[in-house]
Amino acid sequence: MKATTIHGTRDIRFGEVADPVLQAPTDAIVKVVAGCICGSDLWPYRGENPITAGDTIGHECVGVVEEVGSDVRDFKAGDFVVVPFDHCDNTCAHCQVGMQSACVNLGMTNSGQGEYARVAQADGSLVATNGTPDAAMLPSLLALSDVMPTGWHAAVAAGVRKGGTVVVVGDGAVGLCGVLAAAQMGAEKVIAMSRHEPRQKIATAFGATHLIAERGKEGAAAVKEITGGVGADAVLECVGTDQSMGTAFAVARPGAMVGFVGVPHGVELPVRRMFQKNVGLAGGMAPVRRYLPELLDLVTSGTINPGLVFDLTLPMADVAEGYAAMDERRAIKVMLQP
Repeated sequence: MKATTIHGTRDIRFGEVADPVLQAPTDAIVKVVAGCICGSDLWPYRGENPITAGDTIGHECVGVVEEVGSDVRDFKAGDFVVVPFDHCDNTCAHCQVGMQSACVNLGMTNSGQGEYARVAQADGSLVATNGTPDAAMLPSLLALSDVMPTGWHAAVAAGVRKGGTVVVVGDGAVGLCGVLAAAQMGAEKVIAMSRHEPRQKIATAFGATHLIAERGKEGAAAVKEITGGVGADAVLECVGTDQSMGTAFAVARPGAMVGFVGVPHGVELPVRRMFQKNVGLAGGMAPVRRYLPELLDLVTSGTINPGLVFDLTLPMADVAEGYAAMDERRAIKVMLQP
């Protein structure tokens, strides 16, 4: 098959690799109908994460089941499915308490930017749609493989409540989905920290009530002004840098919770501030399968449209341009189709 591979800093290629095969009777092979580039893919692309040259890359996709292992009972060839980026059996002790991202049989999608992907623990991981969706629905369904559940997880971890005040740090696709999640959960004020007009427009469409372009101390001061000097009841940290984490704690009110889902790079927690203000931290890698059924209902009913985060669609063969566009902030999130 053809798939995206990474070979070094800013060296993305699309070419022939070995077809994925069933490795266990619980596996499934999915023919990718749509994949995408994740903000976290930019870390290895920029040389911030170690890589093995020639490895496939891409962990978000939707598609059609091609083949299933002998133990797979709930899916068959021809089913259209959303593929969570983190695979789980959905039955282990950790899955049972909603931590599917820590499943004892955890697997990951690793060729979502290719023609086929292997899914471990197919029965526990995959979620089928009601037949083949319309093309117009694809972006929002694709968002359910990672960014929408990740933004939702940030909101859950931060304890977003009806009538509360929420600050979202980060205006990438995950941060924008965090805005959508907070609004859907009934927050009265949803403050998006963004200084890029295209992202501000999506944040507003998703339910942001306030936009803050400033960063650092100026950004924190703007939050204090909006909240009457109190700070946010819940903060969603959706970037993963030391600066974004510092901002999250700076804008949190005493007793608040920060929900973090940005993959941490060089983060040092302000433990003394956390102690003095009784501000907590929760979150991490999103247990996508936990949220998928509810989010799928919200998408298919037309209640939410997270697919708006995709502002560029390219043939999969042009994936290198997609990476460059996101790296240079010419695109928020890129959808790829074979």
